[in-house]
Amino acid sequence: MVVAFTKMHGLGNDFVVFDATHKAIDLSAEQIRWIARRRFGVGCDQVLVLEPGRAPSVDFSFRIFNADGGEVGQCGNGVRCLARFVRDRGLTDKSEIRLQSLESVMTLTLRGNEVTADMGIPEFEPARIPFAAPRRQVVYDLDIGETHVQVGVLGLGNPHAVQVVDQLTDAVVASQGPLVENHPRFPERVNAGFMQVLDHQHIRLRVHERGAGETLACGSGACAAVVSGRQQGLLAETVEVALPGGNLQVSWAGEGKPVLMTGPTATTYQGTIDLEAL
Repeated sequence: MVVAFTKMHGLGNDFVVFDATHKAIDLSAEQIRWIARRRFGVGCDQVLVLEPGRAPSVDFSFRIFNADGGEVGQCGNGVRCLARFVRDRGLTDKSEIRLQSLESVMTLTLRGNEVTADMGIPEFEPARIPFAAPRRQVVYDLDIGETHVQVGVLGLGNPHAVQVVDQLTDAVVASQGPLVENHPRFPERVNAGFMQVLDHQHIRLRVHERGAGETLACGSGACAAVVSGRQQGLLAETVEVALPGGNLQVSWAGEGKPVLMTGPTATTYQGTIDLEAL
């Protein structure tokens, strides 16, 4: 079965997008791993499959698969790329688009090259994230190996653990990222964020994503970092998040309010792939 794909990215967080709005595309975990494998496959952080809307109130549905073949419920940069994809492919002429993932329905607004995603209301109750803790806290103590750290933990369609660090270094992200991701207190693993606060409106961030490793940008991770920083009294309502691949703007008005994320998207190239040959 030969199918078309589009390679896209949001600040270097890259995706292989399949259009299954007219014909279903069923990918195995092995096929996803091959597609995502750099140098041997197409290469990407996540594979995105666009599908028809599952309800009259949404324009399209989609599924997200990490590079290791596992399916997840949310990807901020990915959903922004999908909004650009459906407009560029002529699948809709709307400038406000509703997309449904496994976890939630998001509203995307297109303005020129930038896309704003309504990422929904953060989840803080440990059992719903999920995270093993007896009660909700602003930060939690976490032992990783012989190191003791504090993390802000929340859900935004996927789980996040955000650590405030004095300086972002390769050593701390490479050594602690996998340990936080696979910590036994996170039964579904977790995205590990490392945030350096520059001032109330600017942070630097690196994210080790579950099932993908460190990526150049993580949209939901940027949102989680700002939310966690706001809860700790470190950040203003609107924050510029500097990631290795570029900058995102994140706004959160506080408890019970949705998180808004704005940034650019880009299409790299299009091609075809024979799924039966994988």
